[in-house]
Amino acid sequence: MRFRPEPKARRDAPARTALLLVNLGTPEEPSAAALRRYLAEFLADPRVVEIPRLLWRVILHGIILRVRPAKSAAKYRSIWSAQGSPLAVWTTRQAQALQQALQGRGHRILVRHAMRYGRPAVAEVLDALRGEGATRILVVPLYPQYAGATTGSVADAVHRWALQARRVPELRSIADYHDDAGYLDALAAGIRAHWAREGRGRVLVMSFHGMPARTRELGDPYHDQCRETAAGLAARLGLSPADHRVTFQSRFGRAQWLEPYTEPTLQQLARAGVESVDVVCPGFAADCLETLEEIAQEGRAAFLAAGGKALHYIPCLNDDAAWIDALAALAERHLAGWDTRQAA
Repeated sequence: MRFRPEPKARRDAPARTALLLVNLGTPEEPSAAALRRYLAEFLADPRVVEIPRLLWRVILHGIILRVRPAKSAAKYRSIWSAQGSPLAVWTTRQAQALQQALQGRGHRILVRHAMRYGRPAVAEVLDALRGEGATRILVVPLYPQYAGATTGSVADAVHRWALQARRVPELRSIADYHDDAGYLDALAAGIRAHWAREGRGRVLVMSFHGMPARTRELGDPYHDQCRETAAGLAARLGLSPADHRVTFQSRFGRAQWLEPYTEPTLQQLARAGVESVDVVCPGFAADCLETLEEIAQEGRAAFLAAGGKALHYIPCLNDDAAWIDALAALAERHLAGWDTRQAA
């Protein structure tokens, strides 16, 4: 194994502290070619699809990457903005806002962001941070609930990078923040603000990204942490069991996933006479395809087709000031013991 040489300009530079926000990722543009590259990287991760590699490689390259890119590109085009991918836009803004918030708290650290799949890649940004003199790095995956397929995969990417580094920096990471008071308070405040502006639906649906049911049986804490997040949010909003539902979206393949599923639940509510629902996605730190297209478009269409009258999607935390303040407080606790008061 060849280890990368240290940047010459930084070998004697003062030690600096950095924070790396990591989100899932996004294609560079809403085209079939870009989606093919993105999905090839994403779906090749053994953390994401846990079936025998040889079999999956045949399925992925022989079927999925021939069919899915064009369909996914059409979905991305429906949410793409003039600034680009919503996930990329919001993650960039979160990093910028977090830098300012931490500076306001007296911390002089470098804050950057990376994508687990696509660009800027985790290894690319870690290289850049080392070039800027970072010898202490806090990695913050933007997944509130821990899952091996998300947070675990970020750890894999960081450790693969470290395996080739000559001088491995001090590394810390946040595993989850599913029950963090600041995060839950920011979610609750956002929902209340939405209700004040738009009115309140009869039922609040809390939709989390789905995972194969087998992952829970194997010890993944994701399902239980989603339930804990939902319970904490319901308590803050004073919701009774009849006032809300906890569901899981984004199923893929034929295997059983965590239940109940989001779209069938929306249809059942409509058929039961519930005319209006609000949907929030607490497991996503930033709006993306799964929230803006799958919920705000497909979910709404399914609810209305089943007899519902109105589905209101409540946006993710994005760069909400309360959320950025909560994220800064969370980071501050995990930075404890490192000297972050020196100039960055």
